Amino acid sequence: MKIQEGAVVLFQGDSITDAGRSRDNDALLGSGYAAMIAAQIGVLYPERQIRFLNRGISGNRATNLESRWQADCLDLKPDWVSIMIGINDTWRAFDRNDPTPTAAFTASYRKILEQTRDQLNAKLILIEPFVLPHPEDRKAWREDLNPRIDAVRTLALEFGAILVPMDGVFAAACCRREPAFWSGDGVHPSPAGHALITRSWLQAVGVRATG
Repeated sequence: MKIQEGAVVLFQGDSITDAGRSRDNDALLGSGYAAMIAAQIGVLYPERQIRFLNRGISGNRATNLESRWQADCLDLKPDWVSIMIGINDTWRAFDRNDPTPTAAFTASYRKILEQTRDQLNAKLILIEPFVLPHPEDRKAWREDLNPRIDAVRTLALEFGAILVPMDGVFAAACCRREPAFWSGDGVHPSPAGHALITRSWLQAVGVRATG
Protein backbone atom coordinates (compact mmCIF):
# COMPACT_ATOMS: atom_id res chain seq x y z
CA MET A 1 0.00 0.00 0.00
CA LYS A 2 1.43 3.30 -1.12
CA ILE A 3 0.24 5.52 1.75
CA GLN A 4 2.92 5.70 4.40
CA GLU A 5 2.69 5.48 8.18
CA GLY A 6 1.42 8.65 9.86
CA ALA A 7 0.32 10.24 6.59
CA VAL A 8 -2.41 12.87 6.34
CA VAL A 9 -4.78 12.24 3.42
CA LEU A 10 -6.99 15.11 2.27
CA PHE A 11 -10.14 14.62 0.19
CA GLN A 12 -11.21 17.62 -1.89
CA GLY A 13 -14.10 18.22 -4.24
CA ASP A 14 -17.81 18.98 -4.49
CA SER A 15 -20.96 17.38 -3.06
CA ILE A 16 -19.87 13.86 -4.02
CA THR A 17 -16.88 14.27 -1.71
CA ASP A 18 -18.72 16.44 0.84
CA ALA A 19 -21.44 13.82 1.43
CA GLY A 20 -22.68 15.60 4.55
CA ARG A 21 -19.30 15.80 6.29
CA SER A 22 -18.99 17.76 9.52
CA ARG A 23 -17.63 21.31 9.47
CA ASP A 24 -16.74 21.06 13.17
CA ASN A 25 -15.35 17.56 13.68
CA ASP A 26 -12.71 16.25 11.30
CA ALA A 27 -13.44 12.68 12.37
CA LEU A 28 -16.91 12.88 10.77
CA LEU A 29 -16.09 12.44 7.09
CA GLY A 30 -19.67 12.20 5.78
CA SER A 31 -21.56 9.26 4.34
CA GLY A 32 -19.71 8.87 1.04
CA TYR A 33 -16.54 7.44 -0.42
CA ALA A 34 -14.20 9.47 1.80
CA ALA A 35 -15.57 7.81 4.94
CA MET A 36 -15.62 4.40 3.25
CA ILE A 37 -11.97 4.72 2.23
CA ALA A 38 -10.95 5.79 5.73
CA ALA A 39 -12.84 2.84 7.21
CA GLN A 40 -11.27 0.32 4.84
CA ILE A 41 -7.73 1.57 5.38
CA GLY A 42 -8.35 1.84 9.11
CA VAL A 43 -9.36 -1.80 9.42
CA LEU A 44 -6.65 -3.11 7.08
CA TYR A 45 -3.76 -0.95 8.28
CA PRO A 46 -4.55 0.30 11.80
CA GLU A 47 -0.89 0.31 12.77
CA ARG A 48 -0.09 2.96 10.14
CA GLN A 49 -2.18 5.58 12.00
CA ILE A 50 -3.19 7.37 8.80
CA ARG A 51 -5.31 10.49 9.31
CA PHE A 52 -8.06 11.49 6.87
CA LEU A 53 -9.52 14.95 6.29
CA ASN A 54 -12.49 15.91 4.13
CA ARG A 55 -12.86 19.45 2.78
CA GLY A 56 -15.33 18.78 -0.02
CA ILE A 57 -18.01 21.47 -0.41
CA SER A 58 -21.27 20.89 -2.23
CA GLY A 59 -21.68 22.93 -5.39
CA ASN A 60 -17.99 23.68 -5.85
CA ARG A 61 -16.32 24.10 -9.21
CA ALA A 62 -12.62 24.19 -9.99
CA THR A 63 -12.46 27.95 -9.44
CA ASN A 64 -13.89 27.50 -5.94
CA LEU A 65 -11.12 25.07 -5.08
CA GLU A 66 -8.60 27.58 -6.36
CA SER A 67 -10.01 30.37 -4.18
CA ARG A 68 -9.93 28.32 -0.96
CA TRP A 69 -6.84 26.20 -1.62
CA GLN A 70 -4.62 28.00 0.87
CA ALA A 71 -6.91 27.45 3.86
CA ASP A 72 -8.43 24.14 2.82
CA CYS A 73 -5.30 22.41 1.54
CA LEU A 74 -1.94 24.12 1.89
CA ASP A 75 -2.42 25.19 5.51
CA LEU A 76 -3.44 21.63 6.43
CA LYS A 77 -0.12 20.25 5.12
CA PRO A 78 -1.44 16.91 3.83
CA ASP A 79 0.90 14.25 2.51
CA TRP A 80 -1.68 13.03 -0.01
CA VAL A 81 -4.32 15.09 -1.79
CA SER A 82 -7.26 13.41 -3.53
CA ILE A 83 -9.36 15.62 -5.81
CA MET A 84 -12.65 15.04 -7.60
CA ILE A 85 -13.98 18.15 -9.33
CA GLY A 86 -15.61 19.08 -12.63
CA ILE A 87 -19.21 17.94 -12.73
CA ASN A 88 -20.56 21.28 -11.45
CA ASP A 89 -18.53 23.10 -14.10
CA THR A 90 -20.66 21.14 -16.56
CA TRP A 91 -23.95 21.12 -14.62
CA ARG A 92 -24.12 24.92 -14.25
CA ALA A 93 -23.94 25.27 -18.02
CA PHE A 94 -27.21 23.36 -18.28
CA ASP A 95 -29.25 24.44 -15.27
CA ARG A 96 -28.12 28.09 -14.90
CA ASN A 97 -26.64 28.95 -18.29
CA ASP A 98 -23.39 29.64 -16.44
CA PRO A 99 -20.74 27.67 -18.33
CA THR A 100 -17.09 27.28 -17.40
CA PRO A 101 -14.84 27.07 -20.45
CA THR A 102 -12.66 23.97 -20.40
CA ALA A 103 -9.57 26.17 -20.61
CA ALA A 104 -10.60 28.05 -17.45
CA PHE A 105 -11.38 24.77 -15.67
CA THR A 106 -7.97 23.41 -16.63
CA ALA A 107 -6.17 26.59 -15.58
CA SER A 108 -7.73 26.53 -12.11
CA TYR A 109 -7.01 22.84 -11.72
CA ARG A 110 -3.42 23.23 -12.87
CA LYS A 111 -2.84 26.10 -10.45
CA ILE A 112 -3.89 24.11 -7.38
CA LEU A 113 -1.80 21.16 -8.51
CA GLU A 114 1.22 23.41 -8.98
CA GLN A 115 0.76 24.91 -5.52
CA THR A 116 0.38 21.48 -3.96
CA ARG A 117 3.49 20.18 -5.69
CA ASP A 118 5.65 23.23 -5.08
CA GLN A 119 4.64 24.03 -1.50
CA LEU A 120 3.89 20.59 -0.07
CA ASN A 121 5.42 18.02 -2.40
CA ALA A 122 2.30 16.01 -1.62
CA LYS A 123 1.29 12.94 -3.59
CA LEU A 124 -1.71 13.56 -5.87
CA ILE A 125 -4.74 11.42 -6.65
CA LEU A 126 -7.09 12.74 -9.36
CA ILE A 127 -10.56 11.21 -9.67
CA GLU A 128 -12.24 11.74 -13.02
CA PRO A 129 -15.57 13.59 -13.00
CA PHE A 130 -18.33 11.44 -14.40
CA VAL A 131 -21.96 11.45 -15.45
CA LEU A 132 -24.26 8.47 -15.90
CA PRO A 133 -26.93 8.36 -18.66
CA HIS A 134 -29.85 8.80 -16.24
CA PRO A 135 -32.11 10.73 -16.46
CA GLU A 136 -32.15 10.93 -20.24
CA ASP A 137 -31.08 14.58 -20.41
CA ARG A 138 -27.72 13.73 -18.84
CA LYS A 139 -26.62 12.31 -22.18
CA ALA A 140 -26.45 15.85 -23.55
CA TRP A 141 -23.88 16.75 -20.90
CA ARG A 142 -21.29 14.58 -22.59
CA GLU A 143 -20.30 17.27 -25.07
CA ASP A 144 -19.31 19.56 -22.20
CA LEU A 145 -17.95 16.99 -19.73
CA ASN A 146 -15.78 14.86 -21.99
CA PRO A 147 -13.20 17.63 -22.60
CA ARG A 148 -12.92 18.09 -18.83
CA ILE A 149 -12.30 14.39 -18.35
CA ASP A 150 -9.59 14.59 -21.00
CA ALA A 151 -8.10 17.58 -19.16
CA VAL A 152 -7.96 15.67 -15.87
CA ARG A 153 -6.22 12.76 -17.58
CA THR A 154 -3.69 15.14 -19.13
CA LEU A 155 -3.06 16.83 -15.78
CA ALA A 156 -2.57 13.47 -14.09
CA LEU A 157 0.13 12.65 -16.62
CA GLU A 158 1.72 16.09 -16.36
CA PHE A 159 1.94 16.00 -12.56
CA GLY A 160 2.67 12.32 -12.09
CA ALA A 161 -0.60 11.85 -10.22
CA ILE A 162 -2.48 8.63 -9.63
CA LEU A 163 -5.59 8.66 -11.85
CA VAL A 164 -8.82 7.03 -10.73
CA PRO A 165 -10.76 6.61 -14.02
CA MET A 166 -14.28 6.80 -12.59
CA ASP A 167 -16.07 7.79 -15.78
CA GLY A 168 -14.93 4.58 -17.43
CA VAL A 169 -15.50 2.54 -14.28
CA PHE A 170 -19.10 3.72 -14.02
CA ALA A 171 -19.67 3.11 -17.73
CA ALA A 172 -18.56 -0.49 -17.23
CA ALA A 173 -20.69 -0.81 -14.10
CA CYS A 174 -23.76 0.30 -16.06
CA CYS A 175 -23.33 -2.81 -18.19
CA ARG A 176 -23.96 -4.87 -15.05
CA ARG A 177 -26.80 -2.87 -13.51
CA GLU A 178 -28.94 0.01 -14.78
CA PRO A 179 -27.49 3.52 -14.29
CA ALA A 180 -30.10 4.46 -11.67
CA PHE A 181 -28.72 1.72 -9.41
CA TRP A 182 -25.40 3.58 -9.23
CA SER A 183 -26.82 7.12 -9.17
CA GLY A 184 -30.41 8.33 -9.04
CA ASP A 185 -29.62 11.60 -10.82
CA GLY A 186 -26.60 10.59 -12.87
CA VAL A 187 -24.26 12.57 -10.61
CA HIS A 188 -24.66 11.79 -6.92
CA PRO A 189 -23.75 8.16 -6.22
CA SER A 190 -25.97 5.71 -4.41
CA PRO A 191 -24.36 3.74 -1.57
CA ALA A 192 -23.29 1.21 -4.19
CA GLY A 193 -21.90 4.03 -6.33
CA HIS A 194 -19.85 5.39 -3.43
CA ALA A 195 -18.62 1.86 -2.75
CA LEU A 196 -17.52 1.62 -6.38
CA ILE A 197 -15.52 4.84 -6.07
CA THR A 198 -14.04 3.50 -2.84
CA ARG A 199 -12.94 0.24 -4.43
CA SER A 200 -11.44 2.02 -7.44
CA TRP A 201 -9.56 4.52 -5.26
CA LEU A 202 -8.18 1.80 -2.99
CA GLN A 203 -7.04 -0.27 -5.94
CA ALA A 204 -5.27 2.78 -7.33
CA VAL A 205 -3.19 3.15 -4.14
CA GLY A 206 -2.48 -0.57 -3.89
CA VAL A 207 -5.14 -1.72 -1.42
CA ARG A 208 -7.38 -4.71 -1.96
CA ALA A 209 -10.76 -3.64 -0.53
CA THR A 210 -12.50 -6.09 1.77
CA GLY A 211 -15.94 -5.48 0.27
